[in-house]
Amino acid sequence: MKRAIDVIAGILVGLLAAAALFLSARAPAGQAVQLLPTVSPEPMVIYVIGAVERPGVYVLPADSRVLDAVEAAGGFSEFALLDEVNVATRLSDGQKLEIPASGEVATPAFVIGSSGLFETPTPVPGDPVNINTADLALLDSLPGIGPTTAQRIIDYRETNGLFQIVDDLLKVPGIGSTTLEELRPLITVGDDVPTP
Repeated sequence: MKRAIDVIAGILVGLLAAAALFLSARAPAGQAVQLLPTVSPEPMVIYVIGAVERPGVYVLPADSRVLDAVEAAGGFSEFALLDEVNVATRLSDGQKLEIPASGEVATPAFVIGSSGLFETPTPVPGDPVNINTADLALLDSLPGIGPTTAQRIIDYRETNGLFQIVDDLLKVPGIGSTTLEELRPLITVGDDVPTP
């Protein structure tokens, strides 16, 4: 009988040891950890003007830099003062970025584009601007022609008559050969100019 009591006592001690081991190894109770979705940064809207190919309003990813905005606007124009631009500067939402230029840069004429944002219309290839009939706003929209030069073109043709050839633009103060070459594919004197 003593042996049976020893066996029962051994079993009870073993069960108590197993219960203690189970309770000590069990993770403490608490609230479950919830993983929240990561928040993606909102895109930025940047207004780019000055010496770029296509001034306008652009949507860029968060943490974009000046270089990203210039690339979205078609790159620097030939008049850009590159040594005055820090292309590594971070942008902020709603910022107006003006790229400095040597000389006069046209003020962009904006239209609402398919994205719902303002865009600068680009001349349609095959539909050149007639410099003998274009008004100030249309001339001003040409690259390298600002409002002052556009008015000079109008004043020149009112004083001297219609332009006979595109190269006659070189007679207008403020237009050099570089600007003329940039304008050449975008302009015409029209079909109604009498041949000298």
